[in-house]
Amino acid sequence: GNVVLWKPSDTALSASYAVYKILRESGLPPNIIQFVPADGPVFGDTVTSSEHLAGVNFTGSVPTFKRLWKQVAQNLDIYRNFPRVAGECGGKNFHFVHSSADVNSVVMGTVRSAFEYGGQKCSAFSRMYVPDSLWPQIRQGLLDVHKQISLGDPVEDFGTFFSAVIDDKSFSRIKGWLEHARSSPHLKIIAGGNCDDSKGYFVEPTIIETTDPREKIMNEEIFGPILTVYVYPENDYKQVLHLIDNTSPYALTGAVFSQDQAVIEEAGKALRNAAGNYYVNDKSTGSIVAQQPFGGARASGTNDKPGGPHYVLRWTSPQVLMSECGYLLLEDISIANRTRLRARCSVKRSTDEP
Repeated sequence: GNVVLWKPSDTALSASYAVYKILRESGLPPNIIQFVPADGPVFGDTVTSSEHLAGVNFTGSVPTFKRLWKQVAQNLDIYRNFPRVAGECGGKNFHFVHSSADVNSVVMGTVRSAFEYGGQKCSAFSRMYVPDSLWPQIRQGLLDVHKQISLGDPVEDFGTFFSAVIDDKSFSRIKGWLEHARSSPHLKIIAGGNCDDSKGYFVEPTIIETTDPREKIMNEEIFGPILTVYVYPENDYKQVLHLIDNTSPYALTGAVFSQDQAVIEEAGKALRNAAGNYYVNDKSTGSIVAQQPFGGARASGTNDKPGGPHYVLRWTSPQVLMSECGYLLLEDISIANRTRLRARCSVKRSTDEP
């Protein structure tokens, strides 16, 4: 079968190991999955230099995925097969709001998508485009809900909305974005903006308004609880759709909020390649794990859609078997005779070997 070397994230070792133990205790034969905590570059160098490498299934940053891809390409002549390479690398996900949108749906979808899990989900959105006609209502709604968000320890209080970010590196990176927001003439923090690492790495959910839709905070992935909003002239929504498609190199998730069917169809065409998972009147984190295919293209990855019905074929190598039945003999060399024989004796088989 397909044996797997599982290199877990350095910041999620315990959770990953718990899943591994569950798999073993549920009956998974030994050695089918090898759980290998390791230094990232050492692990990558080792597996990509093995002639038996059949595939790489990666989740992580774009630079690391590019490095792995280059290593596979450089070692191509040593492999027994062409390795399959799949990756999921995050996103700079968007919500586009049309003037016909339902304000309450926008507000609730915004808060949940941007701030659940501290924004530490590849599907979480962090850039929002709102028409000036709706912005006063949406702004007030966001501020009202923002006051209700609770930070703390979810182990002690299950009502906690989200807890600390995962580690000191993440905290420092997000803190850098908050400092950038304070110093940029194009950005204004309208809610949150504080952080504290005296006891845990806590970052307040933060809402920022920008006057420049191409400001770098609208382009780069943050992976934290920071949302930036660009308010556009209501009649310029077509230009904004083009802007969304061309602002960020990522294309993972996105959503459009509108009650105008013509606008929904127009946005769907304009944003066809801007999101691998695209939602209408729902937040960008609407995917149900293991029930809905998920993934994006461009810098977000190879869009192989784990969770979908065809994903398993990405990691298998089918074989077709044809057997000449012993009791049927070729009587002549005619093509017609040969075709009839094969039609009666062909057998198909699929293997799971890479």
